[in-house]
Amino acid sequence: MHPNAQTLQRFYTAFGQLDHATMQACYAPDATFDDEAFSLKGREQIGGMWRMLATATSKNGREHWKLESSGIEADDKTGRAHWEAHYLFSATGRKVHNIIDGTFTFTPEGLIATHRDRFNFWRWSRQALGTPGLLLGWSPSLKRKVRSTAAGNLAKFLAQEKK
Repeated sequence: MHPNAQTLQRFYTAFGQLDHATMQACYAPDATFDDEAFSLKGREQIGGMWRMLATATSKNGREHWKLESSGIEADDKTGRAHWEAHYLFSATGRKVHNIIDGTFTFTPEGLIATHRDRFNFWRWSRQALGTPGLLLGWSPSLKRKVRSTAAGNLAKFLAQEKK
């Protein structure tokens, strides 16, 4: 297995265990992360997101948490992985089964430089938000609202950590 694929394997193994510290250590200091809810810059901010999500998942019922990863591939510069997460969405307590495809680039040292996750936002919003997601999950306005709320929640979480 290519060393960068080993980095991804380590990342997803840690993710399955909600081990945010190991996940954060897989990123370069100036890494970027982007998905339907977050656009983040830097290992500290990305690690903060994983800490926040791991904390919420643990509080909301770790018995509902399951992560499955597959299709992990990487070469010297790029990588990809498929993963599926089962969890309770913290804001609503609704069960979610999210299906995600991640793409990556790596530093010469084998750390994640860029991480981009893609998933069907409408499918996710129907599960996580119920009727509002069903009716508005296709709309850019709901996606903006989710991104704004996620950014605000992360800022609040990081500020509380500094206290």
